[in-house]
Amino acid sequence: MVHLDAIDRQLLAHLQADGRITNVELASRVGLTAPPCLRRVRTLEEAGVIRGYHAQLNAQQLGFGITVFAMVSLKSQAETALREFEDYVRALPEVRECHMLNGEIDFMLKVVSRDLQTFQEFLTGKLTAAPNVDSVKTSLTIRTSKNEPGVPLTDTQTR
Repeated sequence: MVHLDAIDRQLLAHLQADGRITNVELASRVGLTAPPCLRRVRTLEEAGVIRGYHAQLNAQQLGFGITVFAMVSLKSQAETALREFEDYVRALPEVRECHMLNGEIDFMLKVVSRDLQTFQEFLTGKLTAAPNVDSVKTSLTIRTSKNEPGVPLTDTQTR
């Protein structure tokens, strides 16, 4: 874990809220001049604290009308089987998130699809057909009331 001071936390909070903020504006918001601000950001990037920058896209506007959570159980939980499944789903563009879980379910996947028919084709043609899959249980998202990427950045949570 990297030690962060108050300025680092401020930098991260501003960048997490707006990854397109200019270095000059970022420096102004945290009370630095541009060169030391850029050095700090580069240091956070090199340390792996900042892993990348991206645009948050509107799935509905792009024709992805449904989001489904799929709970996948595997026949074997041997490390090679787990990695094989992870490699398989990593190559599926519809799978936006893949989390290994502890308990009855081995993996939780977040899947986007254009419509129910397209999702059904994905489910039967790709997901249940994946190596070592024992069962798949799905839940269709009705509404999303919160979708906050990143982590909470308060003084007590980043010390």
